[in-house]
Amino acid sequence: MRRRTRVKQMVLAASFFVTVGLLLGNREPAAPAAEAAPVSRGAGFHIDLSTNRSLTAQLDSARGELDLAKAQLERANKIISYSTQYGIGAGLAGTIVDVARAEGIDPDLAFRLVKLESDFNAHATSPVGAIGLTQVMPSTARYYQKGISVQRLYEPGQNLRIGFRYLRGLVNEYHGDMHLALLVYNRGPAAVAKSRANGDNPSNGYDRIVTKGYRGKGVVN
Repeated sequence: MRRRTRVKQMVLAASFFVTVGLLLGNREPAAPAAEAAPVSRGAGFHIDLSTNRSLTAQLDSARGELDLAKAQLERANKIISYSTQYGIGAGLAGTIVDVARAEGIDPDLAFRLVKLESDFNAHATSPVGAIGLTQVMPSTARYYQKGISVQRLYEPGQNLRIGFRYLRGLVNEYHGDMHLALLVYNRGPAAVAKSRANGDNPSNGYDRIVTKGYRGKGVVN
C-alpha cells in the first residue's frame, strides 16, 4: 500500500510538471507593452455646444418652455391669491391681472382701485354717470377709444383696459406722482388743479384709502 501510494504520488507529480512544461512551451511571447496615450490636463467629459447647433437649439427651446411654465405658474398663483383675498371669481381676477399688466399698472394697486370704485360690480353706475368696474366716465372712455358705447363700458375687459390706461396716463402726466394721479382719477383734473392753484391740499382721502398698506410704485414696465 505504501509503495502504491508513492508510485501514485510520483505519477501525479510527473504529470503536473509535464503539463506545466507544455503550457510554457506553447505560450506565445508577450507583446510589447503598449504606451499609454498622453492625457491632456483637464481632460474629462465635455460637450462643445458651439459645434452642435441642434443640441443648442434644443436646450434653448427647453429653457424657453421652462420660463413659460414658470410664468404661467406665477400667474396662476397670483390669480388664486387675489381671488381668495377679494372674494371674487378666478375669471375676473385673471382678467384684472392680465389687463393691469398689459397697461403698465401694478396688479396690487389695480385690485385696490377696482375694490374702492365698484366693489368688483361690473354693472355699477354712479350718480354722475361713471360706469363699470373702474367707474370711468363715457367722455373719458371715448378719448381712449373713439365711438365706444356706454353698453360696452359694462364689459369687464373693455372697462378695465380703459380705466387702467387712463390711470397710467395720469401717472406719466404727473411725473410718477401716484397720489396725485389717483386724486385726478377720482376728482377730475379741474377740481385738483383748482385746489392746487389756491394752495390747498387736493387730497380728499381717496389716495390714502387706495394706497393704505401699499408699498409698490403703482406701475410696472
